[in-house]
Parts: sequence; structure tokens; C-alpha cells
Amino acid sequence: MNKILLLEDDPLLAKTLKKFLEKNSYSVDWARNGEEASSYSYDNSYILYLFDINVPLYNGDDLLKDLRDSNDKTPCILISALVDVDSISKGFMSGADDYIKKPFDPNELLVRIKAKTQRLNNLIKYGDYEIYVDDERIFYNSKEIFLSYILKNIFISLVKNYPNPVTKNELMLFLETPNDLALRVNITKLKQKIDVEIQNVRGVGYKLV
Repeated sequence: MNKILLLEDDPLLAKTLKKFLEKNSYSVDWARNGEEASSYSYDNSYILYLFDINVPLYNGDDLLKDLRDSNDKTPCILISALVDVDSISKGFMSGADDYIKKPFDPNELLVRIKAKTQRLNNLIKYGDYEIYVDDERIFYNSKEIFLSYILKNIFISLVKNYPNPVTKNELMLFLETPNDLALRVNITKLKQKIDVEIQNVRGVGYKLV
């Protein structure tokens, strides 16, 4: 899920960046104004936001602040020709992780992007599922899915150990009331919730198949 949301109203710069980033194995959605970027952000999941500040309808600072207020923690690099302290300060106060001044070398931007997306090193996959271990976020076909604490931890534990089984005792650590019945109930709930096949390994525990 190497997907980036680019907010940039300059068509020439946007197309240049999009081509450059896609050449470096990133997928890029290009928004020409803040409202379009807002729609993209609510309909998709990204590893990084790359926002210009001065764009039509809804500037990058305000959009980022609203995303942060909605508990969106996606790393964001602001790009702008503005270099005064007030502008830079406002960007970081809005929740930016980095700031790069126009014009810039695309290779420098690439270095900054890689630095801000190191969590990809903690990515594990199972079929069409992607799990970011550090922040325990689960995606299915690039769409984030949300599970209860118990189901999420059982699933992550099973994925981490795939194709080997996880013992009952290990899985019961996630339960409020650890017992065989409660574990079976939660395994059934997990299979219904995300449609995965989980096998009971007699005398051992459970595993994904």
C-alpha cells in the first residue's frame, strides 16, 4: 500500500511529481484543490500526504488540521514557496511532519518520504490483508478495517505466526475471561468479521490456512 495523496494546484509540478514518485514504486492520487483532497482522504488510505499550502477552496494547512482533529495520523509533508517563520510554524502547528520549500530536488523529497514512512518496514501481509505492526492498523485491499481489541490482537497474532499455529494459552492472553469457550466464540466472530479460514489444531491452538 505505497499510496500517496498529492495536493497540488500547479499541473506541471503535480504531473512531474506524480511521474517521478510512480517511477519509484509509489501510487499517487492527485488532487487539484483542498476539497478534492478531502474527498480522497476519506475514501482511501495513504502512507503519506504531500500537501501544497496555497491551493484553491481549502488550503493545505486547514485540511491537515481538520484531518488531525479527526485522528488521522497519516504522515504529512507540506510543500510551499513560503519560507517565513509564521508560515512554517503554522504548518507544524497544523500537524505537519516535515516541510520542504519550492523549488526542491525530487530526490530530496524522496529521501524525506522514505524517512517518514519507515513503518513500512513493519508491514506483514496475509493474502489481501496488510498489517502495520507498530500501530496495529489493518488494511484489506488498501481499505482500513476496524476490529475490537480482542479480535484485532488474535488476528495479528495469527498472521505473525502464519503458517504455524498459535497456542491457546497465547491467544487467551487477549481475553477478558480466558477460557476455551470464550476463545472459540471470539475465533468464530473473527471468521465472520473478516472472512478468513482459521483451523483448530487439536491439542495446540489455532492457525490461519
